[in-house]
Parts: sequence; C-alpha cells; structure tokens
Amino acid sequence: MQDALGLAALLANERTPFVLATVVWRRGPSSGREGAKAVITADGQMSGWLGGACAEPTVISEALDALVDGQSRLLQLGPSEDFGTRQGDRVISVPMACESEGAMEVYLEPAVPAPQLVVIGRSPGAETLARMAEILGWHSVLVDDGGGATERVGVGDVVTSLDLPSLDIGERDFIVIATQGNYDEQALEAALATSAGYIGLVASRKRAASVLEFLRVNGVDDGALARIHAPAGLDLGSLPNREIAVAVLAEMVALQAGGGLTTGVTVAKKEEAIDPVCEMIVDVESARWTAEHAGATYYFCAPGCRTAFEKDPASFVG
Repeated sequence: MQDALGLAALLANERTPFVLATVVWRRGPSSGREGAKAVITADGQMSGWLGGACAEPTVISEALDALVDGQSRLLQLGPSEDFGTRQGDRVISVPMACESEGAMEVYLEPAVPAPQLVVIGRSPGAETLARMAEILGWHSVLVDDGGGATERVGVGDVVTSLDLPSLDIGERDFIVIATQGNYDEQALEAALATSAGYIGLVASRKRAASVLEFLRVNGVDDGALARIHAPAGLDLGSLPNREIAVAVLAEMVALQAGGGLTTGVTVAKKEEAIDPVCEMIVDVESARWTAEHAGATYYFCAPGCRTAFEKDPASFVG
C-alpha cells in the first residue's frame, strides 16, 4: 500500500482534494501512534492507518466536513479529562468511551486545489492580473481575444477561445472580464454559464450599468446578474490600467479570506448513527453490531458497547 505522504503528493499533483490526518498525541492503550498518517478523499475513503475501528468513522466524517469548509481542525477522541481546557472553534471533542480506554488527538488538514483565475481580455491590466494570481499560487488562464502569442512569462495558460466549459471552472474559481467594451456582454454570458464563485467586469460605473441593463433586457434574470461584480475591484480611485489589476485582485482575496467562497468540493457522506454507549459515529452501512429496542435499531462501534446496551437499554436511550 502506498504511504500516506506519497499518496498525498500524488493527489496534490493531480489537483484532487484530500485531507491529511495525523495523530499528534495519544495515550495508551490506544492503538494509534504519534505521527501516524492517513489520507481521506472526498468519496469517504481512507488510505493509511490511525488506530482502531472505533475512531475511523468519526475521523472520516470530520475530514469530509473539513473538505467542505476548507478549515483545519483538531479532533480529540477520548475522555474530556485527557484534554484539559483547550477549546476553540476548530477543536472538536468526542468523549469516546470505548473498551480500549485510550485517547488520541488527530489533526485534520484539508488540501484543496488552489483557485483558478480566468481573465478574459487583451490589455496590460489583464496580463498583470494573471501574473499576480500565479504569484499567489493560483492557476491563471488568460483568454486573449486578439489571438496573440500563446506564451506569456508568468501567466499560467493562454487560450484564444471563449470555450469556458473546457476550463473546468468551479465554485471557488474567479472570472474577470477585461474586454474593454469589445464583447463584454458575450463574455459575461459565457461566465454566467459556469459555477464560478466570482465574476467581475472591469469597466466604468456607467459602462457597467449599461452592460447589465443590456443583459437584463435580453433575458438574463436578476439572480444571475447579482453574481456580477461591476465594476470589479476595490474602489481605489482613478488608476492606470495595470494598477486596476491590483484593485481587482484585492477584492478577490478579500472575498476568499472572508469566507465568501466555498471550497467547491462535493463529498460523499454515508448514513451515520451515534453509538448510544460511547457516542462514537458509526457507519450504518458497514455496522457489524446492532440491537433492537422499543422498535428502533441502534448501531455500535464494538461488541462491548452492544453488550452494555443490551444489559440496560433504558440507561442509554434518551
């Protein structure tokens, strides 16, 4: 089996989202070991080994949540007295009370592909914006409507077609139209047909209002028009063409930092149940230990939990 770090490197190179899970602390007799790593992908599959079967469904569930919101988190598994008073928005405690009597902390670090910026237009500002995105670690695509050179230093890709579907634009990606009034309307219609999280039009306020009204008259509904940032960029006053790129990039970074964009990752969560004895998450589909009580089915992470439940169901129900 491929090691977790090797698999993580491969997935990152393929721009496939995943979560790297690392055991950062443990107390015996937990079977997990400090430094143990696993990779969880958006389909809920785990590669690697962190510890016993009781913890795995909880780790996977929290990892999938991390892929959706893009935030790292520390998962504490075990009795609360093992973890002191450390709390926080990204510290999640699960009072695991399994037979192993161990405890551990698992750090979940989502790795989501960097955003993509598609800049449509031919101008010094358009090229500057594409270059700055690359500096940030984003992938940039410059759509050069003039059919110019196919290579530009510091720009990710240069294409000459407005075939945006071929660029695989997702919810965390950006599109900026800087066509200088040549075909703003056509470019915006193409952009609105994607799921881009940000669509900006570089234009004066008067020109932007005219373009939006044209689209409205031609059947584009108000909900779609509300997706357009027009004029694009922070209001920094009158700027030269290249410096407009700075204002536009600043607006996009602010939107991203403020949580205005999702990661765009779709995860496949399975049906889950909570073990009424130890409060661990149990994958319903693969659960091996179940019990019936008062017409309801209960799921357990281990046979010991089921045995405890069957001895006195009333103490665990409700």
